[in-house]
Amino acid sequence: MSHRIAVLPGDGIGPEVMKESLKVLDAVAAKVGIEFEYAEGAIGGIAIDQYGTPLPESTVKLCSSSEAVLLGSIGGPKWDNLPPEKRPELGGLLALRKSLNLFANLRPVKVYDAVKGLCPLAADRLSGGLDILTVRELSGGIYFGTPKKVDDTTGMDTMIYSAGEVERIARIGFEAAKSRRKKVTSVDKANVLHTSILWRNTVERVAKDYPEIELNHMYVDNAAMQLILDPSQFDIILTGNLFGDILSDESAALAGSLGMLPSASLGTEINLFEPSGGSAPDIAGKGIANPIAQILSAGMMLEYSLANIDAAKRIYSAVDKVIASGLRTADIASGGETVSTSEMGDAIAAVV
Repeated sequence: MSHRIAVLPGDGIGPEVMKESLKVLDAVAAKVGIEFEYAEGAIGGIAIDQYGTPLPESTVKLCSSSEAVLLGSIGGPKWDNLPPEKRPELGGLLALRKSLNLFANLRPVKVYDAVKGLCPLAADRLSGGLDILTVRELSGGIYFGTPKKVDDTTGMDTMIYSAGEVERIARIGFEAAKSRRKKVTSVDKANVLHTSILWRNTVERVAKDYPEIELNHMYVDNAAMQLILDPSQFDIILTGNLFGDILSDESAALAGSLGMLPSASLGTEINLFEPSGGSAPDIAGKGIANPIAQILSAGMMLEYSLANIDAAKRIYSAVDKVIASGLRTADIASGGETVSTSEMGDAIAAVV
C-alpha cells in the first residue's frame, strides 16, 4: 500500500529534521510493508523568497491532493518586518490550517525517565509520571470571532463558540482518552464566561456517550496552577483555542526541550503534523538540532491519518529505546553521548 504525503520542510532547521523524519518513516515502512510517495512543497520564509508569498497556490493544491501533510517549522527574523498577513506564521501556517479546515490541535507532552532531570519541576512533582495530551479547539473562539476593533482608545475581540464546534472537539478528546488512561479534564472559565457555560454544558452532554471515560471540569486559572503543582493528575486536557494555546505551551515547558514535542492538527479530511518548536535559525545548518519532535510528528501521522497503529508504535518505541540508551542531541545533553541530528535519526531508524 502506498501513501501520498505532502512534505513541507519549512525554514531554519526544518529541512534538517525533516530529512531524519523521512529516514525513520522509510525504515518503518520497510518493516510493516507499506510505501510512501513524498511530494515536496514550499511554505513560510522560503516560499516568500521563491514565490513572493508564504503560501503558494501550488502548495495548497499539493496538500489538498495528499493523504496527510508533514510540516517543518517555519519563520525567522529575516521575515519579521513584513506586514502580518505576509509573514510566514499568519500568511503561511494559519492560512494553510484554514484551507484544510483544521479544527483540533493535539499536543502530547511526555517526560522520558532517562531525561527526567530536564524537567524544571522537582522530582517529587513527577512521582506519578508525566504523559499529557492537550486537545485544543483550533478554528473558533476569540482568535476568530467578530467583530474586532482597534484604535487609539479601544481594542475589542469577540469570543464566540457554537455547540457544534464544542461537540466535535469534545469527541476528539473523548476518543483519544479511550486509548490512554480514560480521563478527560475539560478546562474552561464557566464562572464568568458565557462561552464557557456553553462549553461545559456541551462537554457534559457528549460525555454521556462515553460512560467509560472519567470527566472532570477545571477553571483555567486552577489548571495552570495544577500543571505545576501536580501535573501527573492530567491525562487529556480538553479546552478552547485561547486557553489551549496557553496551557499547551506551559505543559510543553515541563518536557525540558521543545525538540521532543510533536503535534497534530486534525480536520474533516486531511490532517497536518508538525513539531511544536520553532525554526531555530540560529542553529540551522550546524547539525545539532533535535529531530525527535519531527520524527514523533511522523508517528502521529501514522496513527491519526493513516490508521497504522503498529507503525506508529514502532516509532514511539524506537524513540524511547534510543533515549534510554543514552544518546542525546545538544538540547537534551544531560549525561549520555551527544550526537548530531543525522546520528540521532540513524539511531531511531535502526530500531523501529
